[in-house]
Amino acid sequence: MDELTPWLEGLFRWTHVVAGVLWIGILYFFNWVNAQLMPKLDGPTKQKVVPELLPRALFFFRWGAAYTWITGILLLHLVYHQGGQAVMMTQGGALEGIQAQAHWIGLAIIFIAPFVYDALWKSMAKNAQAGYAVSLLLIVAVCWVFSELLGFNARTMSIHLGGLLGTIMAFNVWLRIWPAQRKIIAGVASGTPADAALPAMAGLRSKHNTYMSVPLIYTMLTQHNGVTWSYSWWGMSIAVVIGWLTTWLIFRKSASPAASAY
Repeated sequence: MDELTPWLEGLFRWTHVVAGVLWIGILYFFNWVNAQLMPKLDGPTKQKVVPELLPRALFFFRWGAAYTWITGILLLHLVYHQGGQAVMMTQGGALEGIQAQAHWIGLAIIFIAPFVYDALWKSMAKNAQAGYAVSLLLIVAVCWVFSELLGFNARTMSIHLGGLLGTIMAFNVWLRIWPAQRKIIAGVASGTPADAALPAMAGLRSKHNTYMSVPLIYTMLTQHNGVTWSYSWWGMSIAVVIGWLTTWLIFRKSASPAASAY
């Protein structure tokens, strides 16, 4: 198995990057291009364009998400959890008595996170500003737990935060965005619009994925060439805020006349 592991890791990394580029690229197209175009189309045009364009884009979108997430979890296991690698994950923390189980606790947090996120935004969808504030506090808390309680070192804290964000994003794609889009596309094709709550929910979750993707990409890059100030729970929290501000600025630019100039 030890001889096979490097080959598997290489295969999973390659697939992870290619699938991730596909997924995130289409995510950005949806939010920064398509979302600005669709309101400008009239009804008959939408009936022609939407049933042709969106199913094709959503096919690669959802499967890109699936393969990115699956290979990401497999990489997390191979690199950080398998055998002696788990010993390198920690640097000592407040809960040193459970260091041997820290990797399993970290994985449990990753899998629980989508359900916490989903419950939060079901209750706060109409109060977005408060929802964003609570979301940021939760991310800061998770970084602190990873670093200070579980004693994860910088790389381990970073990659587990990335895994957490990626798991929430994949959850959104498969259990919220894709089911809603199927009904939306069918409604446009038939000329009978779907319930207005569906586009609003799908759009919000897609927007959230866009905001999460920028810090997620940073957690991937910092594995190889991270800056020293982000090697702490508060530094990683600042990186998340910077990523969100950058995403907000791009959203503003995408909605401005400058985005349609050539």
